[in-house]
Amino acid sequence: MIVTTTNDLTGYRIVQHLGMVRGVTVRSRSVIGNIGGAVQSIFGGNITIYTKLAETARQEAYDLLVQHAQEVGANAILAMRYDANEIMEGITEVLAYGTAVKVEAI
Repeated sequence: MIVTTTNDLTGYRIVQHLGMVRGVTVRSRSVIGNIGGAVQSIFGGNITIYTKLAETARQEAYDLLVQHAQEVGANAILAMRYDANEIMEGITEVLAYGTAVKVEAI
């Protein structure tokens, strides 16, 4: 699966648009993670516990996006983007979305 943030794909031509595809995950911080994050925040810098949580959520949303694209018969995703929203305190939705297409090499 080819995934790009651009609207076109150099060296390929789009032969079919299959529509929007998405992958969504909802994650929460654990009590232990919040304690660890609070301790790390005292010292400043990168709060690795939250960085790992964010990266895990993005990867899961990305994997679900690719799975959805494969289900509709795509071999590429164009204009891929991420979005995140806090649903309630400590609970975040991460969305990966893009346009599913079939492409062929030129």
